[in-house]
Amino acid sequence: MVQSTATETDWTRIASPLCEDAVVRAAINQIVSRLEADAAEFVHERPADPSRIAERDALLQRLADVRGRTAFYPYLSTGRGRGALVELVDGSVKWDMICGIGVYMMGHAHPVAARAALESSLSNVCMQGNLQTNADALPIAELLIHEAKKRSALKYCFVTNSGCMANENALKICQQKTNAAPRVIAFRDCFMGRSTTMAQLGDGPAYRQGLVLNTQVDYLPFYDHALGEASTANTVSLLREYLHRYPKQHSCIVMELVQGEGGLNTAPRTFFATIMELCRESGVPVWVDEVQTFGRTEALFAWDWLGLGDLIDVCTIGKMSQVCGCLYSEAMAPKPGLMSGTFTASSSAFHVGRATVEHLIANGAYGANGSNAKLHAAFRSEVDALVLRHPEWFPPIIDANGRTQSGFSGGVGGMCRWSPFGGDKAKIDGLIKALFECGVLAFTCGHDPYHVRFLPPIGAFDRSQFARVFACVEKACAMVAAK
Repeated sequence: MVQSTATETDWTRIASPLCEDAVVRAAINQIVSRLEADAAEFVHERPADPSRIAERDALLQRLADVRGRTAFYPYLSTGRGRGALVELVDGSVKWDMICGIGVYMMGHAHPVAARAALESSLSNVCMQGNLQTNADALPIAELLIHEAKKRSALKYCFVTNSGCMANENALKICQQKTNAAPRVIAFRDCFMGRSTTMAQLGDGPAYRQGLVLNTQVDYLPFYDHALGEASTANTVSLLREYLHRYPKQHSCIVMELVQGEGGLNTAPRTFFATIMELCRESGVPVWVDEVQTFGRTEALFAWDWLGLGDLIDVCTIGKMSQVCGCLYSEAMAPKPGLMSGTFTASSSAFHVGRATVEHLIANGAYGANGSNAKLHAAFRSEVDALVLRHPEWFPPIIDANGRTQSGFSGGVGGMCRWSPFGGDKAKIDGLIKALFECGVLAFTCGHDPYHVRFLPPIGAFDRSQFARVFACVEKACAMVAAK
């Protein structure tokens, strides 16, 4: 495993001395080697084996019986795969372009992740907690703080086992700092998680249907590229109105620097900086939600990519890091007792998360010429080529305000969206199912218009593989168009 840049002390060796045992290392090496040999058969997508479909359907029915509803699409993996390719129980192999909605940054059966997971199995417990933590939990938290401190005042990291719980902790920190100020400022179309409180902060009516609404949220419009500077002025004007109407009543402003669920919406630095500066002047803590953006843009933290490190107070991360966490400055440090939890994360999450972050840093994922930026450029090139071949699949996209949007692709780095069929919901939903049938796992984002969302495994994806992915895309689009 790559040595942590966060500390000179190798806590992994202290925590798991068996990792240095010659017999154990040889065994781990042999298992990883066998895993790579087994994965070698996965080179492209393949259809289901007819003889295994009945078994698949029986398993899916059992899953439906347990959940009380059917799965979104008939996905059950065998646990085998290679990089962006995953094998399902019916023998089919799919290109995984959604990766657990951003969780599997290293794809499937990556040797670096596998080695870290095997080393974690030498830990004496599966799940670690706040009260009793093994030493092998330290390196990833130290690594995160080491990277965050380079260009921000973030100094501490409280680890937890879900992005939603990290967000709950961030809100509690902000509320305690502002003496229980009851209101929160957020952005339209944001997504914060599915706990009772986070479902209320998020701007998704379907996610809070039937819930008691006891959290007061003031929503701001996100950046509108069509309006440019006027969009910033409009948002700032409404923000000033909220701050004037409810003086000292806001515990924080929370923002995704790239909206995920909302449509992979982006904004320039000046938009965020202007808002953050006004909030700070008004004593409103600035919380950045990076549960989806972490690791996927042109910097490890999206706030670093946008040069906003000196304006943030709290940052939450998750998904690709395997463990989730709430990072905060010394000024925001909570009092004892505010945050805890029986579980922080599993031993494997600590090891694999650290290995993932170190692998991406060491292998040039970040920077304007890093692999994340190049991956996104390759994605947009494929979309542009598809538009030229089939302009009939890409009619003008009319937004909720009746305006025509420019371009058919969006996002940044490993967050990719494309918008066929005018962003029509029924057709986009149908396309997701057709993509699955043709060998590509994807999901939706946004609304009015709707988009196809790709979150490829940037730690395991060769951008040249987009050619094969988009060959499947073309087949799926043809199926939808034919209907």
